Amino acid sequence: MHPDPAPGAPHLGVRDLRADLAAHLRRAEAGERVIVTVDGRPAAQLAPISPSGTPDLDDLAAAGLVRRPLRSDRPGPPQDLPLLPIDVSIDQVLADLRGEPPRRRGGR
Repeated sequence: MHPDPAPGAPHLGVRDLRADLAAHLRRAEAGERVIVTVDGRPAAQLAPISPSGTPDLDDLAAAGLVRRPLRSDRPGPPQDLPLLPIDVSIDQVLADLRGEPPRRRGGR
């Protein structure tokens, strides 16, 4: 089973594509991505030559630059993380974790 190259994009059978090719090419020229299926399986994608704006995951996957995730579930955000002040250097954080006295700037 092949993953859907563009989930959410309209799917079109090859017979329907042949029947109204000009209309589907206009849709692609307007920026729409259409998945062409053969026997119900995604086989190709009809899309604009160059995406407008910032490329999305579908554009990157179509160009072969990334692979789509194999799993659709995503872990939630981490729970119970301590809030750290933003004006503290990593040296100060490490010294605190190690139980060392804070170092002064410029000195060792």
